[in-house]
Amino acid sequence: MTKYILAIDQGTTSSRAIVFDAKGKRIGQAQEEFTQVFPHDGWVEHKPEEIWSSTLSVCIKVLKDTGIHAQEIAAIGITNQRETTLLWDKETGEPVYNAIVWQDRRTTKFCQSLVDQELSDKVQEKTGLLIDPYFSATKIRWVIDNVPEAKTLRDKGNLMFGTVDAFLLWRLTNGRSHKTDATNAARTMAFNIHTQEWDEELISLLGIEGVNFPEVMDCSADFGVTDESVFGAEIPITGMAGDQQAALIGQACFEPGMVKSTYGTGCFMIINTGDKALKSEHKMLTTVGYRLDGKVTYALEGSIFIAGAAIQWLRDGLKLFTDAKETKALAESAGNDDSVYLVPAFTGLGAPYWDPDARGAMVGLTRDTSVADIVSAGLRSVCYQTKDLVGAMEQDGAKFTSLRVDGGMVINDLVVQFLSDMLGIRVERPQVTETTALGAAFLAGLQVGIYESTDEISNFWRVDKVFNVKMDDERRHVLYSGWLEAINRVKTKVD
Repeated sequence: MTKYILAIDQGTTSSRAIVFDAKGKRIGQAQEEFTQVFPHDGWVEHKPEEIWSSTLSVCIKVLKDTGIHAQEIAAIGITNQRETTLLWDKETGEPVYNAIVWQDRRTTKFCQSLVDQELSDKVQEKTGLLIDPYFSATKIRWVIDNVPEAKTLRDKGNLMFGTVDAFLLWRLTNGRSHKTDATNAARTMAFNIHTQEWDEELISLLGIEGVNFPEVMDCSADFGVTDESVFGAEIPITGMAGDQQAALIGQACFEPGMVKSTYGTGCFMIINTGDKALKSEHKMLTTVGYRLDGKVTYALEGSIFIAGAAIQWLRDGLKLFTDAKETKALAESAGNDDSVYLVPAFTGLGAPYWDPDARGAMVGLTRDTSVADIVSAGLRSVCYQTKDLVGAMEQDGAKFTSLRVDGGMVINDLVVQFLSDMLGIRVERPQVTETTALGAAFLAGLQVGIYESTDEISNFWRVDKVFNVKMDDERRHVLYSGWLEAINRVKTKVD
């Protein structure tokens, strides 16, 4: 009997389920968007029950559409939006508050108080992270401080914490498994990436003692089995990684120096640094790339909060077009008006600026500015932000010769070509651009013996198209200088 792998890809704006065969070929896919909640300026939330119901719905749909029975699924791999924080009652499984999304900036003042206490070096030394509202730990503190039920449950020892992966695992196993993997744990600001343990000192300093943290596993491990009531059969859950690390695996970046950039809601660039946890001097994040057989592979990461979300805003907020597929033709019709820049700092600026109070702006508008010019500026903003990351990583000693890209935006040739031109390096797009889900599938398959090694996984990677540099240095310099001027207009922090 042919065995398949079910990959759950729970993202920021939608939940997806993809069935892969043993060779990494996509057999079927289902996707469902869910509600984005914006209670206040800079706040972003999701409804936990929608995260769960949409995930369950797409899993059931893809099995039905493909005619594959649960008994034919060898394993499930989970990948997820990282840092998004959920807290729930150990006894009932009921969330005490909405999921606070990674983009949320409500803990900015608390983070500043930690900086004022001169804890930045300690946090970076232990976790590889900068003190920022982006990460999970300060979100936990906010819920405890602002939701009475959470504090009551903590005092009883019944307050459960998990990032989205752990929450889904809890639900899939009907509360029998409270686990996460090293990549998700590494994004909480409460996990020591060197000892690979929850850090009691940081947990105490952050005021989140008494919370039940999940057990931290390898990315390929026995996380539990689905309750029979979920899919009609027990299925092993054997792969787990945060979405960006899953994409690193899906892109087969298993050698030090290999780098990938994913373009989804945000943009995330990760370079494999092997067994060395490089400390960034230029506001990049040191993180866990993956952990297999107890061995940690580290990575350096740059995070941009808004990439595809900018295009979503142009579509849904400004209603400049009805389908993202229209953006290529619109941008091509924009001509050579390079004076318009969109800085999509809707929830602050990520790397390398880390300015949570910055807000978005459109710069260079004139009476002649058209819808096409604004759309073009939106697409280009993603490439300019990527250049910001590459520049910072290069200053930290990283060397780039090529870049592997994935995610929804890279099906647009115009974007990928401009990315190559702006970075001045070769950009490779794989045949399977949804490498996040593929990475989760590979991890699950490793644990159950479908794949013998990472070398075998590397053999499945196939290039779809290579984009080489066409832009001259002078034009690149002019365009990027304009971007830096636009960035300086929205920054609230002076370097």
